[in-house]
Amino acid sequence: MHWITRFSAVFTAALAMILLSPSLRSFSPAAAIRSSSHPEPSGAFKTRHSSSSFRESPIFRNAEQCRSSGDDSGVCNPNLVHVAITLDIDYLRGSIAAVNSILQHSMCPQSVFFHFLVSSSDIQTLESLIRSTFPKLNNLKIYYFAPETVQSLISSSVRQALEQPLNYARNYLADLLEPCVKRVIYLDSDLIVVDDIVKLWKTGLGPRTIGAPEYCHANFTKYFTGGFWSDKRFHGTFKGRNPCYFNTGVMVIDLKKWRRFKFTKRIEKWMEIQKMERIYELGSLPPFLLVFAGHVAPISHRWNQHGLGGDNVRGSCRDLHSGPVSLLHWSGSGKPWLRLDSKLPCPLDTLWAPYDLYKHSH
Repeated sequence: MHWITRFSAVFTAALAMILLSPSLRSFSPAAAIRSSSHPEPSGAFKTRHSSSSFRESPIFRNAEQCRSSGDDSGVCNPNLVHVAITLDIDYLRGSIAAVNSILQHSMCPQSVFFHFLVSSSDIQTLESLIRSTFPKLNNLKIYYFAPETVQSLISSSVRQALEQPLNYARNYLADLLEPCVKRVIYLDSDLIVVDDIVKLWKTGLGPRTIGAPEYCHANFTKYFTGGFWSDKRFHGTFKGRNPCYFNTGVMVIDLKKWRRFKFTKRIEKWMEIQKMERIYELGSLPPFLLVFAGHVAPISHRWNQHGLGGDNVRGSCRDLHSGPVSLLHWSGSGKPWLRLDSKLPCPLDTLWAPYDLYKHSH
């Protein structure tokens, strides 16, 4: 079996070169290393961070052909690419790596505006940390998301991390962000972008409100309970639709349409029903499926190679899906920084490591 181990190591290194090299990253990787069972590291590896915990990010400059984004309109500048991402103390390392990856692979990094969502009361400390880590990043703003906005609507889930109020902040982007922001890319904290984010930004949504990679071969029924499927009041919502699973960790959202059609209220209504009827077991995903599945603008799967964190209980190692890669997403219970620190990494965790700015991580 030694030859398999050697092949896996060589293949992972080659795949890393393809993904991390700007000149090669559009190539399609072959099937990655086989899946294997892998325990989730304990909570002891979670680290509380301070402003001195992270190295300063390298400076990434605009290419000559970039349109200038330097005017007095600030966040309302029509030339900006808007990205929303959460800042949670236990996922902070992941958020910083995600931002670092976006800046590194953007042709026009100064044209990206970051909207950071925070539910901690210590906003100033988090903002100081971000600004010290990215001292040349001027296009950013911190938004406070009050936990009580959604706390009474949250139901218990298969994993406690899925019950945190900040997981639901994406539902309120239309309220949190300035009215002049008409479109935003929402990204989870456990991913890296290895392509120019502007390509995702320019995705056409047509008449749809959100765009995301869809997975129509997935077993859609498993996202809801038997009680949901046996009650026409509930499953009837999908009548006339062709619902497919999509991962809410990567979405392009038309905020103008969202506000017009009051989608936040629609999602909240399903969360209220869940509190009474228990129609699903996961956290913030099912309400999105109930409202949008079958009405999603499909985006290339290259923009969400998800599931790299394994299942929601054990955090087993996973492969890449077949096809090209623009974004790698460690959705699931296993996070790359925890597995790397525990000295029990999955092979693909090494692709996340180059974007990690934590000072004493390895």
